[in-house]
Amino acid sequence: MTVTAFHPRREPNEVARVTATAAELLEVLWGRASTAPASASQLRVLLILEHHEHINLRNLAAALASTPPSTSRLCDRLQAAGLIEREVSASDRREVRLHLSTRGQAFLADLRTRRESTLQDVLDQMSAPDRHALLYGLEAFCAVVTAQIHDDTEESGSQTA
Repeated sequence: MTVTAFHPRREPNEVARVTATAAELLEVLWGRASTAPASASQLRVLLILEHHEHINLRNLAAALASTPPSTSRLCDRLQAAGLIEREVSASDRREVRLHLSTRGQAFLADLRTRRESTLQDVLDQMSAPDRHALLYGLEAFCAVVTAQIHDDTEESGSQTA
């Protein structure tokens, strides 16, 4: 992958292109911080569970754009690894709720620490004004994405309820 010099442009398509390139480069950097024992799909489940504690299997499948049987198998593997726990809902015994185990929480914390260390090496090579601009932009980006993910999860929960 060739990385070109980026010059500030205000066009949304250029911002999208640069953001996509940055995401790809993050994948390369984060590849150095192994996600074992979880696959990329399993990591997505862990991150969703972290933000939606006690989500049910049906809503998790919707959030993953997957089928309940496939999602259940993913969760079987995560439960066998000790990263998640299942519990029967107190209000409906047919419903299974999912949450991160203590080991799952520790795994995500350790992964974040390793990823942040890798990123710190890159950020240390940037100027202070560039780091500030990056932080400002990323905070705004994260706020919009978080709201969008929350809204999508709420929609899928109300549609399946």
